[in-house]
Amino acid sequence: MPENAWDGNVICMKTNAKWTLGSNETRGFLSCYTFTIVTRGWATLLYNSRELTLHEGDLYIYSPGFEITVLQASDDYSGICLLADERFTFSLPTVRDAIRTAYFNVVELTSPVLSLTNDDFRRLRELMLMMIHYQQTDLPQVSDSLRMLYNLFLTDLSTIQQRTIHEHRFPKRVEEIFLGFIHLLPQHFAEHHDIGFYASKLCITTTYLSRVVRQVSGGRTVVDYINQMLLMEATFLLRQTSLSITQISDQLHFAEVTTFARFFSRMKGITPRKFREGKQI
Repeated sequence: MPENAWDGNVICMKTNAKWTLGSNETRGFLSCYTFTIVTRGWATLLYNSRELTLHEGDLYIYSPGFEITVLQASDDYSGICLLADERFTFSLPTVRDAIRTAYFNVVELTSPVLSLTNDDFRRLRELMLMMIHYQQTDLPQVSDSLRMLYNLFLTDLSTIQQRTIHEHRFPKRVEEIFLGFIHLLPQHFAEHHDIGFYASKLCITTTYLSRVVRQVSGGRTVVDYINQMLLMEATFLLRQTSLSITQISDQLHFAEVTTFARFFSRMKGITPRKFREGKQI
């Protein structure tokens, strides 16, 4: 990481095979959102027990709460990596609104890897290079400029994600069910944690809903979606509000605060209390 470039909020840097493989030394549950564009070569990751291979032109998105290990990288691997502090990210209205809006990468509704078009690749790369440029200047208000560029990056990413989902070629009925589920989820995830509620709303069986979601999402389950939304909301409430852990548990409709604590610890790798205190593992 470049000296003096990290302001505690956001940083953008170029990366290579050595740096990427070296990141395993600090592997675990990171507290930063990470966006990596592959500009050359390839890399293979173990992401949340799932093997993924990134190729030139791909965008990889890491959301806090998932464990990651870099398995391999080609000698010529290179990319541009944008890291944003979780607390800082949640302070942005763009992200807060996105928690309750479908089709946004930050909430991990689909695969963490996107194959970008040439235009999308060029546009996101230019935004990242601009961030690097600002980091290297002595201009006043650099942090404000980086915040603005990060907002632009997230907004552009949201648009790309929406288009990508609509470009998938699935039978019309399958697409309608999946999109119906995605529209229901932000409205009801806090109160309804069970697949039966969403299947009932869509007038289908739980088995069929499970099959559709797995098919469209590339293997993710209905529970994966619900849990990630719950984790995102819990993270926001712990860091950005003064609600007690018991109140947050109640707001997210967990039966007991101990159940909520176990859920958060399992998903995040740290207890709600330690997370609120700013401690990381």
